[in-house]
Amino acid sequence: MPASPRLDSALHIIATLRERGYEAYFAGGCVRDLLLAREPADYDIATSATPDVVLDMFPRTFAVGAHFGVVLVSGGSENPSKELAPPQVVTEVATFRSDGAYSDGRHPDEVRYTLSAAEDVQRRDFTINGLLLDLLQGNGSLDEGFGDPKALRAAVLDHVGGLADLDAGILRAIGPPARRFQEDQLRLLRAVRFAARFGFAIEPVTLAAIRALAPKIHAVSRERVRDELTKMLTEGNARRAFALLDETGLLAEVLPEVARMKGVAQPPQFHPEGDVWVHTLLLLEQLPAGCPLTLAWGAMLHDVGKPPTFRVAPDRIRFDNHVEVGVAIGAEICRRLRFSNDDTHQILALIQNHMRFADAPQMKKSTLKRFFRLDRFNEHLELHRMDCLAAHGNLDLWNFVRDRYEATPAEVVRPTPLLTGRDLIAAGYTPGPQFHEMLQSVEDAQLEGGIATANEALALVRQRFGSASVRE
Repeated sequence: MPASPRLDSALHIIATLRERGYEAYFAGGCVRDLLLAREPADYDIATSATPDVVLDMFPRTFAVGAHFGVVLVSGGSENPSKELAPPQVVTEVATFRSDGAYSDGRHPDEVRYTLSAAEDVQRRDFTINGLLLDLLQGNGSLDEGFGDPKALRAAVLDHVGGLADLDAGILRAIGPPARRFQEDQLRLLRAVRFAARFGFAIEPVTLAAIRALAPKIHAVSRERVRDELTKMLTEGNARRAFALLDETGLLAEVLPEVARMKGVAQPPQFHPEGDVWVHTLLLLEQLPAGCPLTLAWGAMLHDVGKPPTFRVAPDRIRFDNHVEVGVAIGAEICRRLRFSNDDTHQILALIQNHMRFADAPQMKKSTLKRFFRLDRFNEHLELHRMDCLAAHGNLDLWNFVRDRYEATPAEVVRPTPLLTGRDLIAAGYTPGPQFHEMLQSVEDAQLEGGIATANEALALVRQRFGSASVRE
């Protein structure tokens, strides 16, 4: 297991707690990830020490969740290698506890601290997240033997059957599933995400509870729903995640506009793969782990305007104005899920421009170059590539646009203007609305390659709009 500042800092915290006579273990997702040979994003700790003890024991702490038994310990204290951990390294330390009722569907109304690790894990969500791990030797240093998977498993404290479920590839709620989901309804989405990320099956009783409680997801804040869906889209298993969202009934609750894609037929000559939903799933299947969230959401919503615009014409199935309708629907989804203005702009741009590739071979040079000016044009290219591969498989248009985009230098796509408004005023023209038309005409000619100097640009203006003296 490679050392890291986060691991070193967490080991130091555990060693310090144990030196003072408290139990302390790695807990939750980091244990699961280590057992699955994945690099944990962070290392959480469960301990018998109460929050006030933890707050006093370390020099830099934050009592952000102390009411629920959680303290954040910042890096900077000495770790086992006697170096300083970076200040940005923060470790969550949670006291063993049992929770009371969850009247708000997110936080327990009260918590009761306990000295029992076995009791603590009973409150957690899924068995694969309810494992504890002891990575320290008696002297407080990392046991090098834990690089061996068998030794790692031997150091696990399993009070919930999580090891067996990891081995079997099963996602199972700890205790009664309905109770776990009613405590925090976001767990409904987290169950889908974990099952998709790890390729696990959802245990039948757990699955039945998700289906029964799917409407409860509306109690969760829109930001938390958005973030969970974004993780599903960008963790590398988006198709599986959205198929599970549909299977559990959650898709119709959180994204009814996407659920309406099911059964919407498409013209087979362009979409031999099937309906709009099948096409979208095939596209989502191509999203790699770590892809930009805007590309992921643009991919999922690019055809969201098709269901309401579906019609059967005499010649074939048509979706008149589905791009414009899709932009409007996408804007409502982005507003509802409270995306930032920047993310919203890019997602809508991907929807708005995804059909323009068909016109690229016939575009004037100036139009094509302006197409290239779209913000993050590489995302538009990637969406079109995936769109083609999820349908007819013909990449001729993609190759045409990509080749010209890569062959066109940035200074040619966005050349220095040959004329400005000041130049027009200096030439004797009176400022007014037609200035925009004049400058646009000059830029078109420049992008087409017809003019290359300021004198040529001014001559063009005089030819098309008259001289300044005539205009006066």
